[in-house]
Amino acid sequence: MSRLRSSVDKKASQTSVNRITRSSSSQARTHDGTESRAHSGLGCYGKQRRKQTDPSLAQNLSQMSVSGQNCEGTETRADGEPSLEGQFFTSEPDQPSHAAKSPSCGGLTTIARLMKLGRCKKVLVVAGAGISTASGIPDFRTPGTGLYANLEKFNVPYPEAIFNIDYFSNDPQPFFSLAKALYPGSHRPNYIHYFIRMLHHKGLLLRVYTQNIDGLEKVCGIPDDKVVEAHGSFATASCHLCYTPFPAEDAKVDIMNDKVPVCSFCSATVKPDVVFFGEDLPQKYFLHTKDFPKADLLIIMGTSLQIEPCASLVNTVRSSVPRLLLNRHAVGAFDQVPLRRGDHMELGDLEVTVRRFADLLGWNHEIQDLMRSHEAASIGALVSCCSPPLTASRGRSSDGDTDSETDSKSSTSYNSNQ
Repeated sequence: MSRLRSSVDKKASQTSVNRITRSSSSQARTHDGTESRAHSGLGCYGKQRRKQTDPSLAQNLSQMSVSGQNCEGTETRADGEPSLEGQFFTSEPDQPSHAAKSPSCGGLTTIARLMKLGRCKKVLVVAGAGISTASGIPDFRTPGTGLYANLEKFNVPYPEAIFNIDYFSNDPQPFFSLAKALYPGSHRPNYIHYFIRMLHHKGLLLRVYTQNIDGLEKVCGIPDDKVVEAHGSFATASCHLCYTPFPAEDAKVDIMNDKVPVCSFCSATVKPDVVFFGEDLPQKYFLHTKDFPKADLLIIMGTSLQIEPCASLVNTVRSSVPRLLLNRHAVGAFDQVPLRRGDHMELGDLEVTVRRFADLLGWNHEIQDLMRSHEAASIGALVSCCSPPLTASRGRSSDGDTDSETDSKSSTSYNSNQ
């Protein structure tokens, strides 16, 4: 019996490694075994504080830091203790946790110094919707402006339903209506995307794991092998039921014209290969099993860390690896006191923060030049693609004939010699 149980456990373990589905952390089971729904009383903006349980974290002797955009002044909580928000604190390993802490703006400086010293050569980036807001694409969970806060017109029972595969199977129209605004092509990469590309240019980027479906990481020039689109993209399309591939451009044309693309094999609804809640993540996602153990720096940018399995992915680097959160708010394991030693936060406007980071690294001018050259090349390619093939036919040749007349004579001469 024990041998049989061991075999079953082994098979279950192998299955869990090879197949992972996207889910919201708000749908995770609670400690008493009950299941919390995405539209429960906590709402999609509720914070969850996680207990740190990894005993190996005690072996990490690197500096702990928390920093904010504005480090002047100290706010006081109702209980009389100084607030941590907008401040940077350091705690030496031999100091007790209740020791007095002095504010100092140095979170980005610490990481920049490590990078300049060559201590960080295998950098992983985990990115969320916040890196694309500067490109004009709203994120999902910001109250008032996020996509989830503006879905009333789609008449969905709860915000996440619009990305729920079972809900889509019953009524695909809400997603297709939203997809018209999300389709790539109308937005350009911003400074944050080019910062990540500069990491690659410097030979430091191990991989970027993006939860975004806008494709801007690749648009800005990051090679395909350096990008893991954990939640899929609009680049391909397939039947949501039998997974038969469908021409992505045809699917886009149908969706843009308020038509429902239909599978030619089983007649079910076709959708872009964006990963919905309840769907398997792409196989490329499993590169994380090799990437995260070898990383020597993890940068987390513009994410709420509420969607699994990416939310837990940030906890799989070695305990000695520094982690830097660049975000508007503290999230996940960073939303606790005290922080794990080696964790750093810089809170505030993400684009402003990344520009400061680039300044500390001495990369700002290079990034600006990269942006200008890449955008100019993109515009040139677009103009070339849209121009008529014979633009010179309107001019005249040196002997007075128009180019079109010269072409006609040349053709006649060529035919007479046949």
